[in-house]
Amino acid sequence: MKQALYRLIEHQFLTKEEAKEILLRMTAGAFNEAQVSAFITIFLMRSISVDELAGFRDALLELCTPLDFSAYNPIDIVGTGGDNKNTFNVSTAASFVVAGAGYKVVKHGNYGATSISGASNVMEAHGVKFTADQSRLTHSLETCNMAYLHAPLFNPAMKQVAPVRKALGVRTFFNMLGPLVNPSTPQRQLLGVYNLKLARLYNYLYQQTAVDFSIVHTLDGYDEISLTDAFKVITRQGERLYTPEQIGLKRCTMQELDGGTSINDAKQIFDAVLRNEATAAQTNCVIVNAAFAIQTIDTTLSIEDCIFAARESIESHRAESAFKQFITLNN
Repeated sequence: MKQALYRLIEHQFLTKEEAKEILLRMTAGAFNEAQVSAFITIFLMRSISVDELAGFRDALLELCTPLDFSAYNPIDIVGTGGDNKNTFNVSTAASFVVAGAGYKVVKHGNYGATSISGASNVMEAHGVKFTADQSRLTHSLETCNMAYLHAPLFNPAMKQVAPVRKALGVRTFFNMLGPLVNPSTPQRQLLGVYNLKLARLYNYLYQQTAVDFSIVHTLDGYDEISLTDAFKVITRQGERLYTPEQIGLKRCTMQELDGGTSINDAKQIFDAVLRNEATAAQTNCVIVNAAFAIQTIDTTLSIEDCIFAARESIESHRAESAFKQFITLNN
């Protein structure tokens, strides 16, 4: 680790193989907390390379408990977190909207690291009991179109770095890795990122895979489509800049998307969206993220058609029904 730290401090980069080996050793407890903290902090001060990110990803995928949902070809809808915007659980709500629209979703998530409520927080607040049992997860996916993978159950090696991440309290390269290490390796993903540099890094990485992907980023710093500003969508076909007005949705403010000061606050907003009782800003934010997920699944659909399908999922209460079924199956 000492040699790696010296090299990184001197602005050198690790190879893919070196990055993988260091993370494998780190998660095995080979380094003390000070070394782990120093290693993580360096990547807050300089950019991570494609090879380094790929190496870290490969290490975590090697260590994880794999799952196979390939027969269902589901989509994962996930943000990196770390945008410090404290939004409510947009991607989790969007997942149930997509499920309500009739598509299979296998969402990978965790507790909030830099926000009040992560996906696992809002799930747990509804009494969800997390499981790594393939048969139970498959039954959930078949019944309500949604399965939830609580990250710590599938990558127990991450416990070694959890105390350091919690103590630092800021986003780290582990935020970047979250969307890349879904243990079911879905071939469809909507990925939200907190800056354009990371969006392009993900693009380089995903172009080397067979995954159908959409990477989204709102230009004022959200790791999702927030409708607070213009937003970029990057797919295998290229990248495009949209404004809310271009797709027929009203621009909103940061305050209108705030998740509150407690998990219960975020839970109430989440529930209101699925019951079709939320504000227009909250509902539209979820709808637009669900819409681009639907378009990732079916590229023949226009974004207007996808927005219609997502809105219909909420207004018909099929999204709420999918969520209620999910709660019953996973309590």
